[in-house]
Amino acid sequence: MIRIALVNLLLVFFPALLYFSYVYLRQRNKPDEQILSDAPIFWLFAVGVALMIASLAIFGNWEGDPPGKRYVPPRIKDGIIIPGHVE
Repeated sequence: MIRIALVNLLLVFFPALLYFSYVYLRQRNKPDEQILSDAPIFWLFAVGVALMIASLAIFGNWEGDPPGKRYVPPRIKDGIIIPGHVE
């Protein structure tokens, strides 16, 4: 569950990270203290939220097994661990 939350947070902040990296690399020779105040924070956040919603929709629809299948949990047989699977 923590992995899912971290991935979603990364997707929200990814556009801002790209933007600030780009601005930093462009202004490396002449630093500007107003990078944060000139940034389009609302639009960066909006694109990040759109990325997060799109990823949730995509992985929600195409990840996992079809309904009606039965999950068989992992078990030990003759000292060997047999991983869980869906039948």
